[in-house]
Amino acid sequence: MTDILKVLQVSKNFVKPIDIASKVVNMFGNFYNQEVVHAVDNVSFNVTSGEVVGVVGESGCGKSTLGRMIAGILPLTSGKLDFHDQHYSGFDEGNYKHNSHIDLKIQMIFQDPFSSLNPRQKIIDIISEAPIHHKLISKKDKKYFVKDILNKVGLGTDAMDRFPHQFSGGQRQRIGIARALAVSPEFIVCDESIAALDVSIQAQVINLFLKLRQDLNLTYLFISHDIGVIQHIADRVVVMYLGQIVETASSDEIFSHPNHPYTKALLEGVPTLDTKKKIYTPIKGEIPSPINPPSGCYFHPRCKFSTNKCITDKPSYKEVSPNHFSACHLNS
Repeated sequence: MTDILKVLQVSKNFVKPIDIASKVVNMFGNFYNQEVVHAVDNVSFNVTSGEVVGVVGESGCGKSTLGRMIAGILPLTSGKLDFHDQHYSGFDEGNYKHNSHIDLKIQMIFQDPFSSLNPRQKIIDIISEAPIHHKLISKKDKKYFVKDILNKVGLGTDAMDRFPHQFSGGQRQRIGIARALAVSPEFIVCDESIAALDVSIQAQVINLFLKLRQDLNLTYLFISHDIGVIQHIADRVVVMYLGQIVETASSDEIFSHPNHPYTKALLEGVPTLDTKKKIYTPIKGEIPSPINPPSGCYFHPRCKFSTNKCITDKPSYKEVSPNHFSACHLNS
């Protein structure tokens, strides 16, 4: 198996410039500075062809920002992205060279299927717009093309002449999947793609993702805040906290032998069918601000195993067992 995607020391900062009033105040002293949000901080991992890599963490940990950089929607602040060993880094005029092959081969499916679909376009136009623009199909063939794509995602041909508001949430997400498949991608970034759906519909969409993976030889980066969902679909799991990766391992290894205290805390909140009495203990405290992250280990303010070393020293990200990596001082 070969690596289809390499994420190498990728970071993303969002800078909020100071306003005019603050600039005037700064004339009398340096009272105000630009606010920098460290959304993604020095993230590295590889994705193997045909693999499903799940990215999990609380809201605000940088999962979606990472996914949008990989999909080419956001430019990188630093780092490097390789697709089939070919460098690309998003739509950054400074260092991005347009490559239609990569543009089409990496697609993204968004969380909210209603806001991501044009409400003024019929489904046939939503799905066929990109392949026609890139000359993958001709306009005269679009009806047969869209019919085939809709069948693949479990929708009938009667959907072609309807508008997005005429469908349920699950059906709209299938349309979003169909739109992504229309340009024959190899790699799909799924950004909380089932979070807005009912639980029963979530299971159907997960099964669809798995079927499409097998039928079309797709590779997924599956982003979710629900580690229980990740367990059902991912081959390998990347756990993120405050913009950094804290643990990576195969799905079986993560769920049977979690190493990092944050991963263990996430797993403790997953409902199970176990009849034994279980007391749910949420992770204490709030996730720190990415504008001013804590010193040392970012998780130490909320970790019940925190020591003085955790407060002052950043833990190294190292292999704790074969192909299982974690960043925690408990491994020292």
